[in-house]
Amino acid sequence: MKKILISIAAASALAAAALPAAAQSYGGYDRGDHRNDRGGEHWDDRGGDRADMLKFRIDRAERSHQISRREALRLREQVRVTERLSWRYRADGVVSRWERADLDRRFDSIRVQLRYERNDRDYGNGYGNYRR
Repeated sequence: MKKILISIAAASALAAAALPAAAQSYGGYDRGDHRNDRGGEHWDDRGGDRADMLKFRIDRAERSHQISRREALRLREQVRVTERLSWRYRADGVVSRWERADLDRRFDSIRVQLRYERNDRDYGNGYGNYRR
């Protein structure tokens, strides 16, 4: 009888240990991984992923003469200001829901401004991409 009770106790202990591992979410398609909700950009507590992506897009738009140097400098400064703000927000180790929403609004605003500047037919380097 003792052997049966010991084996049942061991089996239940193994099952109890495996339960938290089975409840874990591993992300991926249709499992809570929402990175593609914003065109591939993903917010984390650092805000660095979005800032790096915006910097990359600004550099690419400036190199391809879709935006002017002045527009690129202004957008880069806005990204720097928002990055500094994200560092201040996480200085205490916790980013509140309001702070996260504020950073999201700021990064979204910069992204929209970049899209506008790329499509405003300003041509970056004078009319028709000719340098002045």
